[in-house]
Amino acid sequence: MKQGLVHFATMKDGPFRRIIKRLALLRYTGDLWITRLVLKAQGEPRYRLTGACNGCGGCCETPVIQVSTPVFRLRSLRWLTLTWHRLVNGFEHTGEDRKLKLFIFRCTHYDPVTKQCDSYDSRPGMCRDYPRNLAYSALPEFLPECGYSAVYKKSEQLRLALLKANLPPEKYEELVRKLHLRE
Repeated sequence: MKQGLVHFATMKDGPFRRIIKRLALLRYTGDLWITRLVLKAQGEPRYRLTGACNGCGGCCETPVIQVSTPVFRLRSLRWLTLTWHRLVNGFEHTGEDRKLKLFIFRCTHYDPVTKQCDSYDSRPGMCRDYPRNLAYSALPEFLPECGYSAVYKKSEQLRLALLKANLPPEKYEELVRKLHLRE
């Protein structure tokens, strides 16, 4: 069995891997549809996305996945998650952030020279939904070179409240930046 996994992991995008990726995409599409329904029932996203992809490749070169505590801590769930991303998505685990429960990867489909994905049509769901998924985050974070940004939908009211708080100008500017209150 282990030898079969090794062979599967070394295939760049063979027929079996393409079938698995298509099934994963189908499952992801259903999951995304349900997730968006639930989010819509909870209300509108907190943020409005601005900007556009500038092709920097940061999100493609180093994908990051936040996982639940059980997935991060339990050896079997951790192994399943990391194996899935290695075999199906072509993500090599390169590190993690224990505090935020993040797995950090290197994508084997991303070419840093051309800044292109060699599997764009069968890319993972997390790649397809980026950065839309950040609009629902408590505090979205983008890579410094990313062309996207977020603006809090109630930024005008919050900026006015901060002005009334008589904060020092540098503290006010820091909060406006960190809370995504500027267009």
